[in-house]
Amino acid sequence: MAAGGAAASGAPNGGSAGAPATGGGASGAGVGGGTGGSAAGAMNGGSANGGAGGASGSAGASGAAGTGGVATEPFSFFVTSLAAVRRESNNEKGFGGDLGGLTGADEICRKIAEKSMPGAGAKGWKAFLSTSAENAIDRIGTGPWYDRTGRVVAMNIAGLLETRPDGDEAIINDLPNEDGVPNRAGTGSGNDDNHDIITGSNSMGKHDGGSTCENWTSATGSDGPRVGHSWPAMSGMGWIQAHTAPGCEPSVALTQTGPGSGNGIGNAGGYGGFYCFALKP
Repeated sequence: MAAGGAAASGAPNGGSAGAPATGGGASGAGVGGGTGGSAAGAMNGGSANGGAGGASGSAGASGAAGTGGVATEPFSFFVTSLAAVRRESNNEKGFGGDLGGLTGADEICRKIAEKSMPGAGAKGWKAFLSTSAENAIDRIGTGPWYDRTGRVVAMNIAGLLETRPDGDEAIINDLPNEDGVPNRAGTGSGNDDNHDIITGSNSMGKHDGGSTCENWTSATGSDGPRVGHSWPAMSGMGWIQAHTAPGCEPSVALTQTGPGSGNGIGNAGGYGGFYCFALKP
């Protein structure tokens, strides 16, 4: 059976239902729910053994869309976790400022979302990053946005443009990663000092002339981008803009020691993570 799409509501031509599509929900009993049908097997709805079909069965429950489909569960926001950044960059120190431009950053979001929820990669993911030609706030649609477990992050742009998003109180002060886990607990300690999230944006989600690591194509230099805080820290509460990263080089520093030393993008308490938003809730 071809992979992808929501699970069928039972087999179409009689006999017991075949296996659901990849990623789909459970199939119900098909029309003619008893054993029977042609030798075509479950592909045509019948079992391979032949015989008379039984009475009509009930439709199966729909599940999440499989590969190639679009997931229907609310999931349209996350912070890229340290584990995902390391996996996608194939580097323990992460990407630094070289994300392959906005196109590359969007693709990273898509891949992480798809791995977390099959079908979610088709929701139209955008990295919340500004460049000299494009503002982050203009890239992400109009909302609403939900975390991986369906909790509201914000209902609209106005709700986002606060010091903390105007969403579910359980998550707004520790924005969750792609698995719905509060990001500060990312490595399991619950105390990671990983608050710095790159945005290249001012508090209104717009480029203000600061560094964007050459529009997110450079992992060198000491001219770091603006960062927001996934959870409030002593150096700032704003989720979009709190201060500037030390540089654009790949780095992971989960223990903050002041403003950071060297040119690492994560040296002030982070790892070069970024926010991802989907155009479809």
